[in-house]
Amino acid sequence: MLHNPRRPGAATRSAAFLVSGALAVTALAGCGSDDDEAGTPSAGQDIAPAARDRIEDGGSLRWAIDSMPGTLNTFQADADRTTGRIAGAVLPSMFRLDAQGRPQRDADYLEKAEVIETEPKQVVQYKLNQKAVWSDGREIGAPDFAAQWRALSGKDSAFWTAHNAGYDRIEKIERGADDLEVRVTFSKPYADWRALFSPLYPKDVMGTPDSFNDGARRRLKVTAGPFDLDSVDRDAKKVTLERNLRWWGRGAKLDKVVLTAVPRAKRATALAAGRLDLAGLDLGGAERLAHAARDQGASGPLTHGPGSALTPAKALRSWAIAHGEDEEAADEEIAAREKTRKAVKKYAKEQANLHGFEVRKSLEPAFTQLALNGAEGPLADERVRRAVARALDRRHLAEVALKPLGLPVTTVDNHLALAGQSAYSDNSNALGDQDTAEAQALLAEAGWVPGGPVEEKKEKPKTAGGQADGDAQGDGEDGKPGDHAPLLGPGPVAAAQHTALLHQADAVQLRAADKEKKKHPGGHHKKSGHGEHTAESLGKSTARYGSQGGAPGAYAPMGTAAPGGAAAGALAKDGKPLTLRFVLPSGPGSEQLRSVADEITRMLRKIGVRTDVMKVDDESYFKDHIASGEYDLALYTWPASAYPATDGRPIYAKPVPAADGSLTVEQNYTRVGTDHIDQLFDQAIGELDADEERSLMKQADAQIWAAAGSIPLYQRPELVAARPDLANAGAFGFQEPEYEDIGYLKKSRK
Repeated sequence: MLHNPRRPGAATRSAAFLVSGALAVTALAGCGSDDDEAGTPSAGQDIAPAARDRIEDGGSLRWAIDSMPGTLNTFQADADRTTGRIAGAVLPSMFRLDAQGRPQRDADYLEKAEVIETEPKQVVQYKLNQKAVWSDGREIGAPDFAAQWRALSGKDSAFWTAHNAGYDRIEKIERGADDLEVRVTFSKPYADWRALFSPLYPKDVMGTPDSFNDGARRRLKVTAGPFDLDSVDRDAKKVTLERNLRWWGRGAKLDKVVLTAVPRAKRATALAAGRLDLAGLDLGGAERLAHAARDQGASGPLTHGPGSALTPAKALRSWAIAHGEDEEAADEEIAAREKTRKAVKKYAKEQANLHGFEVRKSLEPAFTQLALNGAEGPLADERVRRAVARALDRRHLAEVALKPLGLPVTTVDNHLALAGQSAYSDNSNALGDQDTAEAQALLAEAGWVPGGPVEEKKEKPKTAGGQADGDAQGDGEDGKPGDHAPLLGPGPVAAAQHTALLHQADAVQLRAADKEKKKHPGGHHKKSGHGEHTAESLGKSTARYGSQGGAPGAYAPMGTAAPGGAAAGALAKDGKPLTLRFVLPSGPGSEQLRSVADEITRMLRKIGVRTDVMKVDDESYFKDHIASGEYDLALYTWPASAYPATDGRPIYAKPVPAADGSLTVEQNYTRVGTDHIDQLFDQAIGELDADEERSLMKQADAQIWAAAGSIPLYQRPELVAARPDLANAGAFGFQEPEYEDIGYLKKSRK
């Protein structure tokens, strides 16, 4: 399950992206860079690069997509990653990203673009490539720029556009010496002007509300890229792109690119069946390919997959049932064994076929964050938010997510850019590093004290499509530790260790209870800070704790030494315990998020903060929880924007009360913002000096850290299965695909 944002350059991200993230970055604003501070990307591309002369002419690429596009117009609200992928292959973009996530002029469309005037108004002049033509033979020029501006300016509500950032600052567009020269005059300075006209649609699409709203949803009659849009087959769930014969640039190596919608959970099977050549994977799919590579040439049964959990004891029991006197049970057992045998045979065949693929991996230009909802409850207090943030060992959380995959373990230390981008700098010191003592001091200052009386807790309600897990401590859905450990590595806490700690706690508590019983033969015993304890009540308590995943030793009498690593006492205020709702997605592909959540929960217990973990359906995760504010803590992923001033503002803008008393949050789903942050964004968006713009963004990021509404953790892994002979494709990292260079290596001649 991957979720992705909208188009290149969209200020509005789709709800789907927020669970676990995908690529949707745009060209970086500003010409300058601060290489010393920005550094290099945390992980490079893994695309099997090859020169064009080593690549065959012809062939088809079957490339997996998450879903069929809801629209082919990237400026509409339901545009998704597939919409952006198609646009990248068939439409012009004035600027495209390089491997460092920085903009490069696309010479196939643009000879030159520069700011030629700043006073009295900003004027940008574009000089288009004279060879650049639409697929109907008409040259790309000023009429197309003007039509796109009018459609996206926000002045005509008949155009159903999702955003107009930047276009609303344009005052006029004029033709220069000819249609290939375009002069754009802004009413207000706009630092992110490079974000505009990427992609560029023909005036046939942008010219009227009807063609914009409906005409481009299902078809693009006119295109201008290395590929044309040949067909959109919604029944077969395929989009076919064909080599553009009118293309004036480097000719596409492939004849066709077939984008096929396949759920991520089913991609390993599709690869094994020969239905795909290139596919992004979830952790389970990547693990299968890793197993296939390790098992190549090995003999004997597989140690993974169906039947791999069968122990000698289980096998003996199965044999006994199958040969027992209970004929009904025997028949059921024989049928189950036959079903398992077929599944093992099918799985082994699929694994053999997966030998023909390799996993290419990098880090997506997107980061996973812990969101803290500051609208109400304990987290409305900045001190509590800062305490939660200071409790986190972000380096360890990055290790949980990235180390099992063999990817560089680095934290993300900026909300507005990633390492390698010129806007990047580490501003996390505005919040501070992990510090348990400081976190506890902040909670005490906010009035949360240990051992305070609390009201009796009512049974936790279950949300629609979700389940309440209780006070989760790395538990799986059945209450067992480690169920959601990373699929390519061991879980953070072993079940045996957890059980041993519980037994240790039981022994300490029972010894204390026996001493009290001897002192009070009548059955009365001394009260402790945790309430009255008897051997019977302790047994029930530890049994309950074992089922819910509680902290070892939590029921020990006051003064009893806790086992190593035990948590701090629970905190309370005004009769209420400090318990936070931690909402997580439950679907396949979210295992990594749940493993990280287990570790966060453990870290918070050390400062006395408890969590109620709720695992909800993927479809309701964003709409019913994140967007509606029905959560305290949540994990989701934002794309790194190459336009931090434009794209960052709606994400971190201070919520504004509406007339009905609700909050208008734009995309700030943490509901945490300040006037100062808004002012810094407003200044940066109109700052034409690149160095000054970066300085303002650095100040804004420091203020966002200090507000502690969003805590960046790590870049999301990018795992892609590819045929070994497929070149210039795979884990792209920051760089947008160069579609014309993708192809299959020529076979070597002996």
